[in-house]
Amino acid sequence: MSSEPGEILLVRHAETEWTKSGQHTGRTDIPLTETGREAARALAPQLAHRDFAAVLVSLLQRARETSELCGLSGQAEPLPELMEWDYGDYEGLTSAQIAEQRPGWSLWRDGCPAGERAADVGERADAVIARLDAIRGDVAIFSHGHMLRVLGARWIELDPACGARLLLSPGGLSVLGHEHGARALGRWNVVQ
Repeated sequence: MSSEPGEILLVRHAETEWTKSGQHTGRTDIPLTETGREAARALAPQLAHRDFAAVLVSLLQRARETSELCGLSGQAEPLPELMEWDYGDYEGLTSAQIAEQRPGWSLWRDGCPAGERAADVGERADAVIARLDAIRGDVAIFSHGHMLRVLGARWIELDPACGARLLLSPGGLSVLGHEHGARALGRWNVVQ
């Protein structure tokens, strides 16, 4: 194991039925589609050559299944802070359906009734970063689109709501690292 901070590889879970339909999938625990499973298997070669000091995974099955299909479930440590944004009353709805109820709504600005705001997700991301700071060597994280976007923003010391500017596709791979002692985005949203 290295004494230097390594790279942090962020893997957004692959496709589910709700990512296909555009429904907000926070805490609803749904599996990958077969297309999602194929995409997760296709990520495995990009991760196979690494010796990870830690593999952290959301408690939700779509992230756990992605880590398994990438060949890393044996090392995976479930981390509740990596759960997706809690969409509260908007769980399962599309952005268009929410806009019918609440014109002008923005997840990043307004959050969700009976759910989380960007600052809440930012606090969880900060807790993950504190955990990462204690690990030497490369780390793989399997989580969710909005959570990882907030984590990316917080990694480079931006407000959690700046995650709105970091698009992340299902099955997307991103790399966080360091340059001259400062946290930096190495790559973002690499897809097959």
